[in-house]
Amino acid sequence: MQNVLNALRALEEVAVRQPIGVADLARAMQLPKSSVQRTLVTLREAGWIRPTGSVPTRWVVTTKALHVGRHATDELGLRDIALPVMEELRRRTDETIHLAVREGGNVVLVERLETSQPVRIILPLGQNLIMHASANGKAVLAADPPEAAERYMAHGLRDFTDTTITDPVRLRAELAVTRERGWATNSGEWRPDVSAVAAAVIGEGGLPVASISVNVPTSRMSDEAGPVYGALVSEAAKRISTALGRAHEESTGR
Repeated sequence: MQNVLNALRALEEVAVRQPIGVADLARAMQLPKSSVQRTLVTLREAGWIRPTGSVPTRWVVTTKALHVGRHATDELGLRDIALPVMEELRRRTDETIHLAVREGGNVVLVERLETSQPVRIILPLGQNLIMHASANGKAVLAADPPEAAERYMAHGLRDFTDTTITDPVRLRAELAVTRERGWATNSGEWRPDVSAVAAAVIGEGGLPVASISVNVPTSRMSDEAGPVYGALVSEAAKRISTALGRAHEESTGR
């Protein structure tokens, strides 16, 4: 029983302090480092946490908690708050709408509303979206503190298509433009046939917790459509952010 309690406590501590290493977690839990290391291995094998890839190893929670949370009635649930806004955004654009949350060095697709048009973007839920090669990822990077984006770029910027931004100088410039106008773009930078615009959803503490996007076959993303979709997705992200903040205030009695 104590092992189970320690594992649950470790999961909670990782969620609050992520990314966190085993030494810091052991100090926070006031347990031997060896015991905490075994607990982390168990949580990883069960799919609740994952390493960030840094040295020394640091840990973050996965989206498994989000999937389990879908079966709860938590009024603070991001998905429940976002869905009505996503529905309206789909109605106004008639394009596929994605909601993605951050997981480690990527953002992960957790909800999708599809267009009625026969040619459409179809990505599976749980799909990792590369931070520097997706509108969802760049929206989150732009809303992050500058040092977070620098840490991401320090690992290198892999290319996926001819339009992927692999130069840190260019990416910094694009993130600056994204912050100024309020929405990010993807012009076939991950897959040539996929283009998108996205905006960050801001949570408690002013940090990005998710991003919402309008996703369009590249052949349908005209020069005129991009700014229109960008303004709509920026408005939608702000509405979700405001609703999240209101829900948090109500839950804490503030």
